[in-house]
Amino acid sequence: MKLDFHVILVQLPWLLRGAELTLSVSLLGIAFGTLVGVALALALQSAIRPLVYLVRFYISFIRGTPLFIQILIVFFILPSVGIDISRFTSGVVALSLNSGAYISEMIRGGLTSIARGQIEAGRALGMRRSLIWRRIVLPQVFTVILPPLTVEFASLLKYSALLSVIGVVELTRTAQQIIAATFKPIEIWVTVGVLYFIMCFSLGMLTRRIERATAVYRLN
Repeated sequence: MKLDFHVILVQLPWLLRGAELTLSVSLLGIAFGTLVGVALALALQSAIRPLVYLVRFYISFIRGTPLFIQILIVFFILPSVGIDISRFTSGVVALSLNSGAYISEMIRGGLTSIARGQIEAGRALGMRRSLIWRRIVLPQVFTVILPPLTVEFASLLKYSALLSVIGVVELTRTAQQIIAATFKPIEIWVTVGVLYFIMCFSLGMLTRRIERATAVYRLN
């Protein structure tokens, strides 16, 4: 098999633009997903039982259905109820809602590392529940879950390829368009694979650095 490197060089700028969009949608997805995860984790600590059951059902639904289906649900349902958003925004919403469910479980696990006495001490000082979470609980939880959070980001980066089904012109969709024009699938898919690998490998390196840093922080 002989690769046509000329095609790769000519199309690389377009593929890099697609990779840039992939990073953008993934960064927004993990950022908003973190906010959703925090909100869900707080709701699970609520004394309102119907709210807790609703959140548990939502988390179970997200974890028990393919992201592909969730993307289609968001893309088709939101316009049907009068919410007109772009394909890119639909993709961000779908990734955020999906990621939020998993991040809420990370936070729930991270809460087990927080000594109950710290929360009681905050209450004894007259701190409100929201302030205790903002100043005491969440900073420590995020120190614990930061490595798996970067792993979630890497997963989201790969799953973002599914957004091509709703027409988001990220890396995979860009590759499909280039292949339709050049009839060079092997060269383009190999290049796309290398670009995904570079992004995920870089995140893997970042994860290992964060793990070492958090390990030193805990020892201190």
